[in-house]
Amino acid sequence: MPSKVIARFDVSYLQILDENGKVDKGLEPKLPREKLLEMYRVMMRARRLDERLLKMQRQGRVGTLPVSVGQEASSGAAAMAMAEEDWFVGSYREVAGRIAMGEEMHKPMLIYGGFEEGNYNEDIPRLLPLAVILGSQIPHAVGIAYASKLRGEKSAVLAFNGDGAASEGDWHEALNFASVWKSPSVFVVQNNHWAISTPLSKQMNSETIAQRGIAYGMPCLQVDGNDALAVYKATKEALDRARKGEGPTLIEALTYRMLMHTTADDPKKYRSDEEAEEWKKRDPITRFKIYLQGKKLWNDKKEAELEEEIKQEIDAAVKYYENFKEFKLDQPFDHQFGTEVASLVEQRAEYNKYAR
Repeated sequence: MPSKVIARFDVSYLQILDENGKVDKGLEPKLPREKLLEMYRVMMRARRLDERLLKMQRQGRVGTLPVSVGQEASSGAAAMAMAEEDWFVGSYREVAGRIAMGEEMHKPMLIYGGFEEGNYNEDIPRLLPLAVILGSQIPHAVGIAYASKLRGEKSAVLAFNGDGAASEGDWHEALNFASVWKSPSVFVVQNNHWAISTPLSKQMNSETIAQRGIAYGMPCLQVDGNDALAVYKATKEALDRARKGEGPTLIEALTYRMLMHTTADDPKKYRSDEEAEEWKKRDPITRFKIYLQGKKLWNDKKEAELEEEIKQEIDAAVKYYENFKEFKLDQPFDHQFGTEVASLVEQRAEYNKYAR
């Protein structure tokens, strides 16, 4: 029996700023000078913070650490596309995005030093804590978005995860709910090609992660995740669309984890130096710096000033962290239930009797 085509689909790819810092004028977003400079500052602060944290971990001053070197554009530029009323729901490799949201540099030091206080941002209530369990935050993001919609709020939720999390059931279930409920959600998958030591080719057989959005009936596209301008433009348009009540969007940001998955991992055991070297040529910070220089917005003097400013900021954060004493030993007992539970009261009392 002859068949007929009932639908055709395609996936678009967006790049505005190439590896050499050359910009596509027809696609270039019209951002003010201040915004462009802040975008570069966010990425640089994230890079230098990661570098310092890695040194601190090697010195035994913080615990196991996931680093974001090479992925600063995919979360930092995306966060800068948000409006004040939007929500940020991340995983654990969005240090640039969290910095863009206003998180202070001592916070990740506290987190990786074992202090849950690092996850608490009282002044940034729409920045959620880190989520380490893969994909676990994505249903939460959809729930927040749907609740905002029910309350009549004009807000959207920007959710992040890696390519590994896109293989989790939670991720697929969340995208289906988001589509059915038409929730104001934007999903950014940071495809850095490796789920710890598992390459993308062993995770999925589809050509892109973005095309999964087709199955869930939502707009989808793939962007150069090391191109801050492309990430910003794609995210801004998706967030605007979400706030208008037009539903969710899936963005696959192609990027690369330049270093290890975490400090408990040795990437040399599963990927080649040649691969990493090739991706270094696509560094998001290098190309954005060239772009700013071409617009006469940046020079060596400003670079040196920024480096000194960041160094002082990180030095102050380290000092804060190493003198941190504002924690409660029995804090894990807080917020377990909305009302008091007798057994927990007894356990807390017993714990405090022996805690030092």
